[in-house]
Amino acid sequence: MFTGLIQAVGQIRAIAPTQINIACPDLRPELKLGDSIAVNGICLTAAELWSDGFVADLSPETLSRTNLGVRHQRAVNLELALKLGDRLGGHLVSGHVDAIGHLSQQHFRDQAWELTFTVPPSIQRYLVEKGSIAANGVSLTIAWQQEDHFGVAMIPHTYIHTNFASLTHGAVINLEIDQVAKYVEKLLSPIAPTSCSPGFLREHGYLS
Repeated sequence: MFTGLIQAVGQIRAIAPTQINIACPDLRPELKLGDSIAVNGICLTAAELWSDGFVADLSPETLSRTNLGVRHQRAVNLELALKLGDRLGGHLVSGHVDAIGHLSQQHFRDQAWELTFTVPPSIQRYLVEKGSIAANGVSLTIAWQQEDHFGVAMIPHTYIHTNFASLTHGAVINLEIDQVAKYVEKLLSPIAPTSCSPGFLREHGYLS
């Protein structure tokens, strides 16, 4: 589990169908073998440690459903997993990407960066004004939402200390919606009918 507050920006040194090698000298002293680490919002495991970075295993699904395979986007946001007692400064982030979006606009206005993202239909119903979303692992608050777009205001500190400072128009973005929204949808969904009828119970000896 993560909180969406980025601790370092790493650089992808090499990527293969089954592994990714990331340089992160600033975060490396805190990283232990087997630790969970969010890479652009994707929960990975440090399978091998280098003096200035780590290697994590990848599945084909991870490469196909996230932006790790985008060759020109080499800077990645990094966050170590939460520990009991840590401050929850953002919102709870699981590290499971729900969809891919794109950075469609970015402007610096009134001492903040205004970013606009396009999103696929599969997650549009989960987006609400003032709700939370993780974009490349960064905890953000949705300022507005309209059909297949939503916008956020990002303070300069967050912009400078994440990989958003290196992204350009059209960049591929990993998106994870707020888990609460998915739980609420599940609870409000109609209960599926079952085959547990009186006839079924009688047939299997539960009723006489």
